[in-house]
Amino acid sequence: MLLLLLVPRPSDWVAQARHGFPTCRPRGDPRPRFVFPPGEAACLAGEREQAAAGGRRERRRSNPSPSSSSPSASSASDMESFLGGRKAALQDHVQRNQEVHVVMGNEACDLDSMVSALALAYFFAKTAPDSKAAFIPVLNIPRSEFPLRTESTFLLKEQRIVESSLVFRDEIDLATLKQAGLLSLTLVDHHVLPSGDAGLEEAVVEVIDHRPLERERGPPCRVTAEPVGSCTTLVTEKILQSPGQVLDRQTAALLHGTIVLDCVNMSPEAGKVTPKDTHYASLLESKFPDLPSRSVIFEALQRAKFDVSGLTTDQMLRKDLKALSGENAVIALSAVYMNLQAFLRRPGLEQELSAFCRQRSYDALLAMTISFNEQNVPFRQLAVYSQNPELQAAVCRALETSSSPSLSLSPLESPYATVRAYHQGNTTASRKKVLPLVRDFLREWDRLAPAAMQPEVTAPCDKTRPEPRGTEACERERGAGGPRKDPAKPHRLGDDLAADDDTPLPPTPMNSLVDECPLDRGPPQTVGRSRLRKVQPHRRGSLLRGRRTGEEVMLDGLLFEPGEIL
Repeated sequence: MLLLLLVPRPSDWVAQARHGFPTCRPRGDPRPRFVFPPGEAACLAGEREQAAAGGRRERRRSNPSPSSSSPSASSASDMESFLGGRKAALQDHVQRNQEVHVVMGNEACDLDSMVSALALAYFFAKTAPDSKAAFIPVLNIPRSEFPLRTESTFLLKEQRIVESSLVFRDEIDLATLKQAGLLSLTLVDHHVLPSGDAGLEEAVVEVIDHRPLERERGPPCRVTAEPVGSCTTLVTEKILQSPGQVLDRQTAALLHGTIVLDCVNMSPEAGKVTPKDTHYASLLESKFPDLPSRSVIFEALQRAKFDVSGLTTDQMLRKDLKALSGENAVIALSAVYMNLQAFLRRPGLEQELSAFCRQRSYDALLAMTISFNEQNVPFRQLAVYSQNPELQAAVCRALETSSSPSLSLSPLESPYATVRAYHQGNTTASRKKVLPLVRDFLREWDRLAPAAMQPEVTAPCDKTRPEPRGTEACERERGAGGPRKDPAKPHRLGDDLAADDDTPLPPTPMNSLVDECPLDRGPPQTVGRSRLRKVQPHRRGSLLRGRRTGEEVMLDGLLFEPGEIL
């Protein structure tokens, strides 16, 4: 009995977790520790069976028979089954000290990044010859942020893929996997890790991206980089050029929908689509004739992207957020997908804006709204919020007088003194073009700040306020003088390994709604995908973390949400 407690079998883990008893581990066991609470342990047994069945299917498909070479021979639930077994596969491989191969998109975690990670990990699992690795697609945001990716949640629901089967960045500790020598990492839809992930660089074995390379990688790392409209186009190319038929209809629908959305319904006028995008979208359609038409899926994804009806003000502002930091002020810019007048009429808006900025230590907030008129022509409006009148006035002057570019701002009525509202005549001045204006303003504000920062004078910002924490913290771009530090902030066990202020923003996604076409070009009144908020998730603690608090027992298993059935 003592031996069983010291070296529990997998079946014992499940039984003991169900009854709330902690298991023991032999002294000196180097394996990373997992945690999961009672109530969900039964899911692990089902996942193990699912993972084992998936492994058998993967081995069979690595040497496909002639009868399985047609798309119709592949089960529509293959991707579902693959994702459903990822958590159990991760647990098993860590227990056996076997390789964990993570496929991860960028920190925007838009539809392109998500689908690229899911499809490529699925492909690796189907085709890796005699691989003992567990292929785990990781969505590079905290789980709590995922509901804000409305087009992503829509497409997954359409394809009957449950969110609970996904693994998010705050649920897996890549740094600990790397230290244990178990991690291999493939990057999709980006190729430069942020400074907070610098320790993972040696684990990168492959990169697939559709933006110009900012750095070269050594020969051990395979690099695919080509300026196409969607990274999923390059993933589709890799899958379809492989021998045998491993693409199922579910995965094809994910890839096809993403290519169509990123390339603005394959419209040449939008300036996104390339011949390779068109070729592989057509090839998917020929292999799976029952895929929805391009117009149907594009319009559905567009509606989902702009649907903010179910979001709170806080969620609307976080959906597409970037923050710039100077020595003496932090200014956030948020893309809001509704008419500015309707936004300002939201009940309790001023209090919500105050709470939003206070929680994140923002001194000012620029809300750049995007909506369409009766002729379906896009137009922009702008709101500047701050409780510091001097800072607000200075920001507004900088925006009003800017000539490169000129925003052509016309004042609009605002119900709040803390909010100045404008109609933006220059619709081509996207957030990408406004960001340099704000960055220049912060440099000037820092230059003028010393006189205002004397002890007897009220400072433009409070340098002792608490920094953002948890999944609410946005990464900040450095100002001219670098980010602020908070010397009074105590160190807490479990805080992020890399401070938010030390982490620069990741490279801008090429096909960003708020930064590029088609709004810059006017009609067609279709738009590309949105760039979402960059966040810095927690990385300290167990390799696989839970997403909700609750009673927990220490166990060599996964952390599941109580009552969840995958």
